[in-house]
Amino acid sequence: MPFIKLTKIERKRFLVLVTCLLLAVAAWLLMALNNKYVYTAKTVLVYKNFPQKRAFHALQSDTVDLQVEGTGWQLLFARLRVKPQSIAINLEKLNNRNFILFSEQLFNVNRQLETSQKIISVKPDTLYFDFSERTVKRVPVKLVSNFSFAKQYGISEDIEIIPKYVTLSGPEEELKKIKDWPTDSLKFTDAQNTTVSRIAMTQNKMKNVSIFPTSAEVKVPIDEFTEKTIDLSLRIINNKDYYNIKLYPKKVKITFLVALSKYQQINENFIDAVVDLDEWRDLKHNQLRVKITRFPDYCKLVNIVPEKIDFIIEK
Repeated sequence: MPFIKLTKIERKRFLVLVTCLLLAVAAWLLMALNNKYVYTAKTVLVYKNFPQKRAFHALQSDTVDLQVEGTGWQLLFARLRVKPQSIAINLEKLNNRNFILFSEQLFNVNRQLETSQKIISVKPDTLYFDFSERTVKRVPVKLVSNFSFAKQYGISEDIEIIPKYVTLSGPEEELKKIKDWPTDSLKFTDAQNTTVSRIAMTQNKMKNVSIFPTSAEVKVPIDEFTEKTIDLSLRIINNKDYYNIKLYPKKVKITFLVALSKYQQINENFIDAVVDLDEWRDLKHNQLRVKITRFPDYCKLVNIVPEKIDFIIEK
């Protein structure tokens, strides 16, 4: 196939023509992208200024379609999204009626967007709500945790949660279902020292229920544990016929792990060890098992010596 041979002048003219054409296209594209266009974008609603004396439930989705006026650049690069990708809606007028009109809030909504974007309308324009009487309920905070400790360390006493309760406000039917309110998961590993943490409550997914406060302070007492052994006198239970019973031995050795800070404090007054005469009367056992009926919290039982006791009954 023969090639068209151009002279030097013709090549120069061709380059000028191509350059002018590219500049024209670029100028047209720039003008087109700078023009304003109307496009549809989806966004999520965030409610604020909840009515204080009325519990509500939205009767439609919290996602709406916005008719947005923006530049061609936004249409090209923003992928039909508004920034920010959620808008706050004022619910103050729900104190007097059961619907919200977007057309009444367009000015404030547009102030939340980029200056080059403008919301023209919202579909649907009206949000409807169902109402019921608003009640208040206090429920305990439930700590969600995942702890691991260094060797010979552990929780030495009750975990403190401040506050112990949260206050819920919402419809009575919803609040009846709630027995406690969990926290976010508190995690730590190889712990050796008492920790104090600020942790958030689990996110509230019910739009018609409010929670206060939204976080709590958690103190986890951690201490090193060591073994302690004490001799403990046995007590007989269920001796309904008041037999004269002799135990062999009369005492047992209780070995347990105790926090170093409580080593001197914990003694035989904190532990009860019993034998149950019903094991002989009803089960016909010839030895009685030692049972621990009272034991300090956060001490850890290691063993009981002996675990079974011989006995003689004198009628």
